[in-house]
Amino acid sequence: MLGLGLLGLCYGASWSTPDEVFGALSGTGPSVVISDWRLPRVLAGLVFGAALGVAGALFQNLTRNPLGSPDVIGLDAGAYTGALIALTVLSGTSAQLATGSVVGGLVVAGVIYLLSFDRGFSGLRLVVIGIAVNAMVTAINSWIVLRADLEVAIAAVGWSAGSLAGIGWEDLGIPFTVIAVLLALIASRAHAMHQAALDDAVAVTTGVALNRLRLLMVLVGVGCTATVTAVAGPIAFIALAAPQIGRRLAGAAGIPLLPAALTGAVLLQGADLLAQMLLAPVALPVGVVSTAIGGCYLIWLLTKEVGRA
Repeated sequence: MLGLGLLGLCYGASWSTPDEVFGALSGTGPSVVISDWRLPRVLAGLVFGAALGVAGALFQNLTRNPLGSPDVIGLDAGAYTGALIALTVLSGTSAQLATGSVVGGLVVAGVIYLLSFDRGFSGLRLVVIGIAVNAMVTAINSWIVLRADLEVAIAAVGWSAGSLAGIGWEDLGIPFTVIAVLLALIASRAHAMHQAALDDAVAVTTGVALNRLRLLMVLVGVGCTATVTAVAGPIAFIALAAPQIGRRLAGAAGIPLLPAALTGAVLLQGADLLAQMLLAPVALPVGVVSTAIGGCYLIWLLTKEVGRA
């Protein structure tokens, strides 16, 4: 993370040396480009990547399935629907985008949870229903964009790719605060979550209130996903890949939150740097790069799961 962060602060239309970066950060050599343009983007990649990694870990623990991530089961699409409504029906202010994203994600999560709850909770059923709901919500999003005014539609389509470009300090205060509160909240229940990941019976005998815990996991996962979507657009596949990569790096039996958060931060920072470098001086949206990398990971994951079956 530190290495990618330093590279992100050095790289741009003009290269800055590490000495110039450290001077800008310490205040001995002020630089508007580094402190006001590049630093917010680097920090956004760090915090948003960590939030997406935690969201993916929560839903993969909840479903006990490596495919159970917000972007696969439709929560990203639901948050995007809420943001689209804010853009097309309302005036599209930052507060409306944030509120619309959270409400859209919660509505889709509620629908998926209710449809998958049949005489008990089933993680596999939730994933399958989530994939179907994701397809339907994506179709609704396309219809909303096609019905919107041309300027709004162009902005919505560009924003839907997911991008950290143009993010400034004024965009980060509230999202960083919300993510910090959500991460602190779920960290306080991390032990109970890992107990529940072992087995429902084990969790109940150790005093874990499963229904309340699952509701909290859903709320925190949706909150992290929707907060990132409201600022940067839907960034796909970070939440899918980060928990599994983090689990393997940590050698853990379950899906721990800290490795997922750190891996998500590295993946999003790395994807954003690749997005800036691949077709320089033209910068790609980070969602394009994360989707390309995540698509390869998803193929590998599906092949592995089919091989097990």
